[in-house]
Amino acid sequence: MNRRSFIKTTAAVLSFPALIPASALGRAGRPAPSDRITLGIIGYGTQGRYNTSNFLQDDRVQAVAVCDCNRESSLYGYNSGEPGGRDHGTRAVNAHYAKKTGQSSYNGCASFVDFRELLEIPGLDAVMICTPDHWHAVMAITAMRKGLHVYCQKPLSLSIAEGRAMANVAKESGVTFQTGSQQRSDTYFKMAVEFIRNNRLGKIHKVEIGLPKAWHKFYGRTGALASFEPCAVPDGLDYELWTGPSPMRPYCSALQPLSWRSNYDFAGGVLTDWGAHHSDIVQWAFDKDHSGPTSIENIKAVEMPPAGDVFNVAKGFSYDFVYPEGARVTVNNEFKVGIRFYGENDRSLFVTRGSISTNPAELIREKIKEDEIRVYASRSHERNFIDCVYSGKPTVAPCEVGHRSNTIGALAVIGLRLGHANLKWDPVAEKIIGNDAASAMLSRTLRKPWTL
Repeated sequence: MNRRSFIKTTAAVLSFPALIPASALGRAGRPAPSDRITLGIIGYGTQGRYNTSNFLQDDRVQAVAVCDCNRESSLYGYNSGEPGGRDHGTRAVNAHYAKKTGQSSYNGCASFVDFRELLEIPGLDAVMICTPDHWHAVMAITAMRKGLHVYCQKPLSLSIAEGRAMANVAKESGVTFQTGSQQRSDTYFKMAVEFIRNNRLGKIHKVEIGLPKAWHKFYGRTGALASFEPCAVPDGLDYELWTGPSPMRPYCSALQPLSWRSNYDFAGGVLTDWGAHHSDIVQWAFDKDHSGPTSIENIKAVEMPPAGDVFNVAKGFSYDFVYPEGARVTVNNEFKVGIRFYGENDRSLFVTRGSISTNPAELIREKIKEDEIRVYASRSHERNFIDCVYSGKPTVAPCEVGHRSNTIGALAVIGLRLGHANLKWDPVAEKIIGNDAASAMLSRTLRKPWTL
């Protein structure tokens, strides 16, 4: 049985609702306001559970499938004790709809191992991609080329070339795309951006970004939860598919789950994880959503493990990125976690998740007036995505924006890998200037048969 026949048979068995894609009705992929948006969930782990829960609270959404190459385990979450995987996700979605409709049971949400099979579901409108970083580009591009709207977690891509390819396809296809940079839907970060845009601090000359320590519990599990030695692949995990376009390496439990962020083949560590969040807010504040800095300087690893180690990203790091207008942004994991903007006359602003403060303290009480600069207002990242699927308007964090924000940390990772302290960057051509070795690392070779 071929894949398409399999999907049709599976859909019938699992009692999919009768779904007709909006594109088939001549609406260029935009559903009518009375139509629910059918959503496929790809990756049901720590972040996937959180995003799915938010989508399920939106009555305009009908989740019809969960895909994960891991059947089920209880090592998800930031404390390594929460359930995840496709079976758990499918049960959770079906239980939600059973409760919502007052039924004793509901089985309208299907379960898949391979994302390609999920993408063949008749009538599918959109997908949510919450997988490890190395899968984002292949999955998102495949979905967009099928005309599907995409919500994709950050950091947007594993390499800068992948991010550019994603942004190009998003533009060409005309689909709605939301990068999971949810700080853009946070009141405090929006307030900080509007303060900077409206010169409440005067000219900004310095910014400090504090990131978390690189090895939290989930970056370096020990004991029974993690082994760095090759061991048997757990029952229910398709490790070949999990590895996907990255180089194949012997399975070891230290890479599952979340700890994969500490291996260069799958991620860039906390530098691109949290770094994509905070660099994104600086880009927004400086109105650089379609551009970026012109150099990455003073790139330094406090401790860089050997390249052959399982955890081989920098444990500690520091670097600056510099804009042509003169603002210098220093990033490390020694500052307090958050973003601090320094302006004129000793004025400053600090923003982090859950709080914002200024110096002088009374400055924060100044209101942004109606005739001043206002930035995109979004109260919920998932709802904003759905709003834009209907309207066709850009989301608060489109693909191009997510790519540009991720580029900054990705350049720093290249410098760390090569031991190069400074890189010159052309944000228009998106090229590294005068460094062939670094330029060669703008892309990564995908393991066959995977391509973009």
